[in-house]
Amino acid sequence: MSDPSQLRVADADRERVIEELHEHTVAGRLTAEELEERIGGAYRATTYADLEALRSDLPVSASSVALELSKRRSRLRRRLVREAGGSLSVSAVCVGIWLAAGADASFWPGWVIAFTMLPLIRDGWRLIGPASDVEAVEARLQARRTRHLTRGRRRTRYRGLPWP
Repeated sequence: MSDPSQLRVADADRERVIEELHEHTVAGRLTAEELEERIGGAYRATTYADLEALRSDLPVSASSVALELSKRRSRLRRRLVREAGGSLSVSAVCVGIWLAAGADASFWPGWVIAFTMLPLIRDGWRLIGPASDVEAVEARLQARRTRHLTRGRRRTRYRGLPWP
């Protein structure tokens, strides 16, 4: 993949930068003339590097921080939904086995459901709940992914070799 700063920008990207420039003008960091000049530059910009040059001497705005946090949360929600799909499939298999075995009074798949869904419920609450902690959820999901990849490498490392 090429350098992301050299990718072409869309009109929505230009409008977002213009909104940030307006915020900086309201805060007193830019004069009206500087704002007009930078808005013209935003409309002429063709790459992300061009847009970044317009705001390189300005601090990060509140709207860009909120937008980035929103993107991170949606990315983490998608990862949680993917993991929930795996947990739900394991739970469905266990319920199918329970039904095929006669569906007696003790619903033992409940334990499987509880243990497979508990981490997802906890991370979902941390992500969506009142005291949201995006960094903790991201770290936990990354640790799970690293563990999963490590197990996969361990299994494939000895494939085809005779066991001692």
